[in-house]
Amino acid sequence: MTDQRPSEPEAGEASPARQGIQSVELAMTVLLALEEGRGPMSLTQIAAGAGMQPSKAHRYLVSLARVGLVAQSPSSGRYDMGPSMRRLGVESLRRMDEVALVSEHLPGLRDRTSHAVNLAVWGDHGPVVVRWEYGAHALPITVRVGATMPLLTSAMGGAFLAHLPEQITEPVLCAQLQTETPDEAAREAVARIKDEVLREGVATTAGGVIPGVTSLAAPVFTAGDSFPLVVTLVMPARGVTEQDMPRFVTELLNATRAMSEMLGHSGRASG
Repeated sequence: MTDQRPSEPEAGEASPARQGIQSVELAMTVLLALEEGRGPMSLTQIAAGAGMQPSKAHRYLVSLARVGLVAQSPSSGRYDMGPSMRRLGVESLRRMDEVALVSEHLPGLRDRTSHAVNLAVWGDHGPVVVRWEYGAHALPITVRVGATMPLLTSAMGGAFLAHLPEQITEPVLCAQLQTETPDEAAREAVARIKDEVLREGVATTAGGVIPGVTSLAAPVFTAGDSFPLVVTLVMPARGVTEQDMPRFVTELLNATRAMSEMLGHSGRASG
């Protein structure tokens, strides 16, 4: 009897594209259209968002409603996320270890830039380094995991200043400056840092914490209301030219954007 199973690709041959189920992918476009609507939507709105005819979108909505992924209001007829979708969302957030997920992407950024990369979270006393990936270039000194970094003079501190509410950062800043309230010079420095980070997407320091070291930091946003994380590229200043910086900025921003998407951040501006 002849074996009819598909043969394995020979060594060196490209593997065939993975087969999927098109109807599942189309159903996801309906759910994504509903998610993008950010509220209850009519059939016409969902169909337009999914790029399909209303009659086709309706068939998918009927099936999705049967399994609880969408629900239809009896009074308005509009559709919204269903109970199964809410349970999936809650369970997904419960399982998510943001630091572990982001940490998996740090070696790739290190390898693409050849420089050291670290990850910081917001702690009670400011930015705390929780991961460090050493690069190919020696640094004058490295910061130990668990160290708390200054807000005004570190790149990661600048990223947090720009993306956390002032009522969160100001008490920490006062504690670091050993003052009850920031003076005019400190407030001007904070305003300057925020403007730079929000304009450029990254915070940059040269010798701010470690002499002879240039750092670039950018935030990683989460799906909910959690504080952002911050990823920092740490480079010996003598080995980095002005021509190198745009590529490193692009690599960092591309990496942190991908990390944010992985954590479920939509990319929409808040407020």
